[in-house]
Amino acid sequence: MNGTMIWFHEERGEGFLRAEDGERLPVDLDGFVNRAAPVGRCSGLPVTFTVAERDGVRIAVDVSLTESDLPRRARRRSSGMRSG
Repeated sequence: MNGTMIWFHEERGEGFLRAEDGERLPVDLDGFVNRAAPVGRCSGLPVTFTVAERDGVRIAVDVSLTESDLPRRARRRSSGMRSG
């Protein structure tokens, strides 16, 4: 199936994607092929995936990012406090 990433939280290793038919599916780090989850902002990135069921919940597995030019990781903002 095809879809797009909604969001992925790198530290927690979980997120959601939206299938072409509009279904919102959870995905975890293990659901990505070779554990190659997106880094940084990923909303709207195209993906391919398979739907599986775990504990009665539909989830995305075998997820692959299909865009070769992935965005670079966003820079962290400084606290705004400068010494001096």
